[in-house]
Amino acid sequence: MSVASISQLVTVIIIFILVLGATYYVTMWIARYQKNTVAGGNIEILETQRLSNTKYIQIIRVASKYLVISVSKDSVTLLTELTQDEYKPPEFAKAEIPDFSKELSKMMDRFKKK
Repeated sequence: MSVASISQLVTVIIIFILVLGATYYVTMWIARYQKNTVAGGNIEILETQRLSNTKYIQIIRVASKYLVISVSKDSVTLLTELTQDEYKPPEFAKAEIPDFSKELSKMMDRFKKK
């Protein structure tokens, strides 16, 4: 391989890393922007259950009312209204966030054993 082809490869790798970094930061910026614009609204989707490819049942909060709606490809239909006592938010199990350094050391130990 010549010096020119190696320098082209290094240049392409650097440009690729820069594009990935720019994509990451722009995505994070857009996510923060959307979160801030939606956070102050009076409409919130609390739960969604898929029935088929184009049909969903959703529980939404509009101001202080809780509504159950069906959403399909062409329409949105009100099914019922819930009181605040009838709505029970789902309980999510708290997943432990793995420590990256521990996971990396485990993986490195596996490679060293081979």
